[in-house]
Amino acid sequence: MKKLDKLILQAFAGPFVLTFAVVQFIFLMQFMMKYMDDLVGKDLGFGVIAQLLFYFSVLIVPISLPLAVLLSSLMTYGTLGEHHELTAIKTAGISLTRILRPVMLFSVLLAGGAFWFNNTIVPMANLEAYSLLWDVRQQKLALDIREGVFYNGIPGYTIKVNKKLGENGDLLKGVMIYDHTQSRGGNAVILADSGRMFTRFGGQYLGLELYHGRTYVEQPSAQNASGASFIRQNFDRNLITFSLASFGMDRTKKELFNTNKMMLNLAQLTHYTDSLHNRVLLERKHLIPQLNPYYTYLRLDTTGRMAIQRVENWQVPAVELRPVTQNIAQQAANRARNVRSFLGTSAERLNNLTKETANYRIESYRKYTQSAAILLMFLIGAPLGAIIKKGGIGVPILVSIVFFIIYYVVSIMGEKYGREVVMPVGVGMWMSALVLLPIGLFFLYQARHDSGLLEVDWGRFVPGWLRWPLRGYKKSA
Repeated sequence: MKKLDKLILQAFAGPFVLTFAVVQFIFLMQFMMKYMDDLVGKDLGFGVIAQLLFYFSVLIVPISLPLAVLLSSLMTYGTLGEHHELTAIKTAGISLTRILRPVMLFSVLLAGGAFWFNNTIVPMANLEAYSLLWDVRQQKLALDIREGVFYNGIPGYTIKVNKKLGENGDLLKGVMIYDHTQSRGGNAVILADSGRMFTRFGGQYLGLELYHGRTYVEQPSAQNASGASFIRQNFDRNLITFSLASFGMDRTKKELFNTNKMMLNLAQLTHYTDSLHNRVLLERKHLIPQLNPYYTYLRLDTTGRMAIQRVENWQVPAVELRPVTQNIAQQAANRARNVRSFLGTSAERLNNLTKETANYRIESYRKYTQSAAILLMFLIGAPLGAIIKKGGIGVPILVSIVFFIIYYVVSIMGEKYGREVVMPVGVGMWMSALVLLPIGLFFLYQARHDSGLLEVDWGRFVPGWLRWPLRGYKKSA
């Protein structure tokens, strides 16, 4: 490797690592804010939160790499241009494409690694992340008994506390407990003037020690079904233990999630896509034979009587002549309604199958487009940095955000059009590349000719035979 390549790669490595870490952090915070409502108040512990952070940080690597390459390319070549190092290198007879070559080769290797990562690691991370997130969502909120509010988070009980005292809120005033464990509604009620709340057996149980209270139990009368008797018991101290097993997080089997399109690699996605496509073709093939029993073809003979011909397997049997009656007209209307209902149901089923096939194809194309985005962002960032000749953070960040927003918006639009079958899935997924590739090539052309960003010599794009009369006109003028 030549000294020039080492110099450029060393100048690129620092900004790339820094920008990749910053972009990872920003996207990770975005993910966590999206699911914050599912995490807060459930006493998950550091281990569960750390697992979610790790899995989600793996998932956003394919999204972060293109933006990191764009920003670091802008910063690297902008800094070289700002310090006149690009000018010195060009003065030595080295072209711009040669200067861009080391970072371009690095981007090619990075794109290949990103494709492998997206096809191998990301599906496994998706399975781990979303199965864990599902279990977190199913977990109940942590025990939170508030003042003056009925709390029914503990199965079989409803608890109300008038006031909570103490440093940790474990001292209670005015306690009311409805016992529903015997499936008798609210027939058992416990009232206490005060109490103390604490956990037992390593946090698996909640202990509630009550003082100076009464227990009311309503018992139905055996002689009179509509009557009942009450039993009242006074107590000075009463200890009640509640199980907190329902607040624990149970892990669901991961096999229940591994057929989702986000958890599949390219080979598995291709298999599922082919299966769904064959299913759509089979449904369309069987549609016409399934319609045959609904159809009856009518015609009038020369005497004004109606001939009924039923088509079965596209063969017309003998003709039966019957007079046209109101009953026959009603049967025809019913058949027409049945045909419309059948066609509507079949069309909806075929539309859903087509959209599901498109979703699997979108996931397949995504593995390619996210990797190709790295090369696309390099093609935009490196020449643009050589043109604007501004290093540092300010201008590169602003320019990177603009182009990344364009890329992101166009990608979302193309993905939506493909999912809704408005356009072919391949065209929709590659639409962002088709939009930004000419821009990158234009920046490269401008940088090679040492032109400004908006300095366009349109004469270069005019053929020689057309420029000849224009040159003659300029000389005469």
